[in-house]
Amino acid sequence: MYKPILNKRSSLKFKRFSNKGYSLFSVLGKEVLVGTLSVATLSHAKAEGLSTKVEFAEVDSVTNQKVLQLDEVNVTASRAPLTMSQQARMVTVLSREEIATAPVQSINDLLKYVASVDVRQRGPIGAQTDVSIRGGNYEQITVLLNGVNINDPQTGHNAFDFPCDISDIERIEVLEGPAARVYGTSSLLGAINIVTKQHDASSVSAYAEGGSYGYGKMGARLKLNYGRWNHSFSGNFTRSDGYSRSNAGNLNMNFNGGKAFYQGGYEDEQVIVRWHAGLSTKGYGSNTFYSNYSDEQYERTTKTYTSIQAENKTGNFHFHPLIYWNRNMDRFELFHDNPDAYPYNYHRTDVFGVNLNGYFDWGAGRTAFGAEIREEDLVSGNLGEKLSRVHHIAGTDRNYTNGINRTNIQFVLEHNILLHNFTLSLGLTAVKNSWSEMNMRVYPGIDANYRFGEHWKIYASYNSSLRMPSVTELYYNSKGYNANKNLEPEELTALEFGTKYNGNALQASASVFYNHYKNLIDWIIDEKADSAVLTTTNFGKINAFGVEANLTFNFREILPTQHILKTFSLQYAYLNQNQKQYEGITSRYVLEYLKHKLVANLQMNLWKDLDLGINYRFQKRNGRYATGYDQTTKTNILKKYSPYSILDARLSWNKPTYSLYIEGNNLISHRYVDFGSLKQPGFWFIAGAKINITL
Repeated sequence: MYKPILNKRSSLKFKRFSNKGYSLFSVLGKEVLVGTLSVATLSHAKAEGLSTKVEFAEVDSVTNQKVLQLDEVNVTASRAPLTMSQQARMVTVLSREEIATAPVQSINDLLKYVASVDVRQRGPIGAQTDVSIRGGNYEQITVLLNGVNINDPQTGHNAFDFPCDISDIERIEVLEGPAARVYGTSSLLGAINIVTKQHDASSVSAYAEGGSYGYGKMGARLKLNYGRWNHSFSGNFTRSDGYSRSNAGNLNMNFNGGKAFYQGGYEDEQVIVRWHAGLSTKGYGSNTFYSNYSDEQYERTTKTYTSIQAENKTGNFHFHPLIYWNRNMDRFELFHDNPDAYPYNYHRTDVFGVNLNGYFDWGAGRTAFGAEIREEDLVSGNLGEKLSRVHHIAGTDRNYTNGINRTNIQFVLEHNILLHNFTLSLGLTAVKNSWSEMNMRVYPGIDANYRFGEHWKIYASYNSSLRMPSVTELYYNSKGYNANKNLEPEELTALEFGTKYNGNALQASASVFYNHYKNLIDWIIDEKADSAVLTTTNFGKINAFGVEANLTFNFREILPTQHILKTFSLQYAYLNQNQKQYEGITSRYVLEYLKHKLVANLQMNLWKDLDLGINYRFQKRNGRYATGYDQTTKTNILKKYSPYSILDARLSWNKPTYSLYIEGNNLISHRYVDFGSLKQPGFWFIAGAKINITL
């Protein structure tokens, strides 16, 4: 295992994924220190844990500095790739090893261990999860699979319904702050990119696990490498009875679903080509999540994903085209298996996209450019404008009577000025959307960092972005809901300042940020109104101030003679919004943000191949939720969110060809709520086994 010396003043360039378009590193102006910490601390790891072949190679054409090349992960983090020391903003990365050692069953659960990320679940094991960053809501981030935008314009509730299994994932990249220079719409407060494994050796693997509440899961993966070609096939099935029942005694948090995923690639000295195709289907009880009119709500979703992308490897001009098509189908039942009580809601969304990106070097620095066309088409039983004719799906009860079509066009230009200890990146995004005949809007951004000595750096950034309303926010009118199709797009400007320290035994960072929101969209209840109807509205202006801090200790570096303790990390995030002007308003999302979040992580090696990981998190949510209606005062009965602590652990015996493990979630069995009055489960126990055979 190679351990690089980080005390030398030279740039690091990880070459295996160099300039790959599916990596968020290659398109975002962020600093990332990547490695293989053995716990899901989500701290900024360094290259220490990579098993690599090392060689010194070409001189960087921009900096004229010799580049140290490793064969693993590319840490360039802007639209124009830069070395990691030159980045001015940060991406938090979960490595393959961190994912493997986390006591989780879904991608959604993994993100709970990022202090800046808010994960609000309808139930466990990824049934449905609203994920947000820095106090935003689930609609305000871009979700990507191998760099492909998979956001659903209908709603962000099901954005984390991935076709790949957690065992397929190479890493997860979390970008904090506006990213309009890369993604335009939906990236108001950041992005989360799921990068799947591409360069494994030919192998076959399988796993099975089971646990509390009738939980069971099994899956398998086949990886084939033939010279320049590689292919991977995976699939899994998951089910659970859930942990609660309706007033009628029926299961109302049950879950069952399957995933199938194929990805392939070709690479030679001139070009890299990648493609994937995936399917995810699931059904799950929704309890009272969407409405208080029924505690037997149910939802069934089926999603398909396809994409192909390429990039040239030689020359000063780098070009990266991408084409994708995603289809999302959704059936919502207000009363499960009872369409006579209330008709089912059917929706189908098709999203087509074409991206053209590139960058080149010249005397004044490195310049990047990009263009994207994204076509969003939805047909539905109740969302959108009335269609000229009804679309009936033969052999089903589906009738699509409404629909909406909108096209988003985006242009990006970015330039990077690179000096010895200073980097300046500036650019802009121009966006036009056909919805509501929106005119072209321009969103600028600028990032800068200065490096002190061998370990310290300071950075500052100003960025802006926007987010188009979802079709649900524009058109969903049902029991207790009243949408507004005249909503304005949300806009955000953000300032951030921070400092980072990176050493062998200690990594630390601290940052402060200020967000100014305009036209924020939310479902609200005016407590002075005659009826408790949720209505979509533009809030106006809200300002938010936040602080984030991270600290990670590597005990093997601090105390080399001890062998039990491996790593410990501590993360904290604080957020405050000015909300006095909204007294008397019950917010469903915007005003219900995490004010405090603390995450701690300890990884130990108890004996030989026996490892123990312990994860703790504390959360305090701002806001109130309705627990009933007072007929006397004609007002909602409101309750504040209570703070809570959760303790998780994973004990595993790990061998090269197999592993055995037990996991405990919520070990202290604390009953808490992430959303409204939906109680989350108490103690949850899981045991499983994995096997991997190299071919």
